Amino acid sequence: MSRIIIVSNRTPGKGPAAGGLAVALRDTLAAREGFWFGWSGKLVDEPSPKAKFDSIDGLSVAQVDLTREDYQAYYAGFSNSILWPSFHLRLDLATIEAHWYEGYRRVNTQFARALLPLLKPDDIIWVHDYHLIPLASELRQLGARNRIGFYLHIPFPTSDALYAIPHHQELMRDLSRYDLVGMQANRDVTAFTEFAEHQAPSTLAGSPLKSVDFGRTEVAAFPIGSDPDAFARLAASPAAIKMIKRMERSLNGQQLILGVDRLDYSKGLPQRVEAYEKLLANNTRFRREVHMLQVAPPSRDSIKEYKQTSDELDAICGRVMGRFAEPDWQPLTYVKRAYGQPSLAGLYRLARVGLVTPLRDGMNLVAHEYIGAQDPADPGVLILSRFAGAAEIFEDAILVNPFDTDETAEALRMALDMDLPERQRRWQRLMKAAKKHNVEDWSKAFLDRLAPASTAGTGTRDILYLASVA
Repeated sequence: MSRIIIVSNRTPGKGPAAGGLAVALRDTLAAREGFWFGWSGKLVDEPSPKAKFDSIDGLSVAQVDLTREDYQAYYAGFSNSILWPSFHLRLDLATIEAHWYEGYRRVNTQFARALLPLLKPDDIIWVHDYHLIPLASELRQLGARNRIGFYLHIPFPTSDALYAIPHHQELMRDLSRYDLVGMQANRDVTAFTEFAEHQAPSTLAGSPLKSVDFGRTEVAAFPIGSDPDAFARLAASPAAIKMIKRMERSLNGQQLILGVDRLDYSKGLPQRVEAYEKLLANNTRFRREVHMLQVAPPSRDSIKEYKQTSDELDAICGRVMGRFAEPDWQPLTYVKRAYGQPSLAGLYRLARVGLVTPLRDGMNLVAHEYIGAQDPADPGVLILSRFAGAAEIFEDAILVNPFDTDETAEALRMALDMDLPERQRRWQRLMKAAKKHNVEDWSKAFLDRLAPASTAGTGTRDILYLASVA
């Protein structure tokens, strides 16, 4: 059986895997052999051209170091100040510096040159996320003929947003060098297909750009999930029960509205708190009866747009506290640190409402985790943004437009007033969908499509097609 080579921006660290994705990919490597390749997290003056192997919790990991200059251009610059906001349709937050693209290509070239000597002819290569879009091109230029797949964990942009990205034509040509490109949702496949069919507008000189040939690349939706049964077990673990008891003492009978997110402008956190503010303003009966907890550990806080989001969230939380707090009651708690999965599972299980309202998201695994952790006898209600990939599979959540804070406030009222039979019916259908789209089956489906038994190990690139699968 062919080895699996997983490539991502960062390699896994020591200790237990933090999320379902890391667990699934680790299990994939254990079953198929292979190794994980990526950046070590270290910044040095002169990186070695060769990758260094290490064993991390029984996993074979090959790592390269980066220079500080390349890290700034590749990661903080092109990846997270141009691609991330543009793919999330926040062109107003994109900062464009021409030299960042050079660093982005340079790091992808560095990855390819360090990876190539480690490959066997029949290895299957699975590349993850927007940091490494050019990697297949770089490997092909060096002579690699392996089957190479790419999975985008964030949304794919609309054509207009794509055209605003510097060197977008080269990036799309890079994607055409993969055998299989996986997306989170059918809406992403549709956006990709629209570009592939209509291609680019004219250049400033008036001549059309050369179109990209996607005839040998299959593009399909593979909705990622979590392990709902594992979260059900976690929610009954001693650490989860300890968290539940602590929170129950603190809540003193109040119903909990819970949000868990990275502190990122794509998550819609200020709009979420504003919706809660409107709930309390419009429904005085909920005061002293509900409490909102927002867990939002800092993310990429060296980038100014993230600092601005943090400041905005601080301000609106302070406004809600000042407007509604009483000497013996606080309407909300805002925590800027991460919690382990057992503690989160306890919070999920206790929460009457799971508030998952990103402005735009690839999938959003918090929605999956919240569903998995619920008590079947007394489940909570999931309120979910229409603009998360999860909305395509969780139709029984209360779906909202997160930009419309009045609609989200009304959804909160509906969720808090929902009777037990309806909560149970909705949760049962949500849990069925979560089990169908679990992370283990996601990994297997992608790899089966990338390297079916009839082609694994051939070292050739077959003619494939554009498609979307549920």
